[in-house]
Amino acid sequence: MLRTILIPALLALAFPVHAQTAPSSAEIAAFTGLHDAAQRGDVEDIRRLAGTAIDVNGRDGRGRTPAHVAAFASHEEALRALAEAGANMNALEGQAYDVVTIAAVADDPELMSLAIELGNEPGLVTSPYDGTALIAAAHLGHVEVVRRLIAAGAPLDHVNNLGWTALIEAVILGDGGADHQQVVRLLLDAGADRSIADRDGVTPLEHARSRGYSQMVEMLERAS
Repeated sequence: MLRTILIPALLALAFPVHAQTAPSSAEIAAFTGLHDAAQRGDVEDIRRLAGTAIDVNGRDGRGRTPAHVAAFASHEEALRALAEAGANMNALEGQAYDVVTIAAVADDPELMSLAIELGNEPGLVTSPYDGTALIAAAHLGHVEVVRRLIAAGAPLDHVNNLGWTALIEAVILGDGGADHQQVVRLLLDAGADRSIADRDGVTPLEHARSRGYSQMVEMLERAS
């Protein structure tokens, strides 16, 4: 019981330290060139600047490329224009996030699908937790994002440096409600391994039982 209480408390302390950092108003005001055009979603300016000597994969002070900036601003056409200009769609910014994971955390499935279409691998190891976009989306209960990542071939059973899979995070970091239940169902239906336990040997089923998540317990018990 104590462990059940401590996990969310510890993660509440840990995640803000390493959470994605969108450009601040001060950073946005200081942007120039492609970073500025990406933030504004100015496709014509992106195409014009990309034809000059400006590096389409240049970094700001936090390691963000223009593609990361466009993702944080949810500018789909700007992202497409950057990709067409040669942007590295698998680049990681300073906190080790890619465009797909940025979109997954923002619950922006359309932008995420576009990034995958443009060449961003759906299963990159990202974040300070050595996780994936699927783990992040499962943690947050972003159902449509999870559905699309599974369809795109994202790895179901990747274990991050906390010792957790997407299925474990959907249970221990979720609220047991309808969205997280659907995430668990999608993962199980896709073949996620429910036998993978955390570092203490506790399985997703045992975590669900300890939290009283009866619907999740039923799904996990039924899964073969």
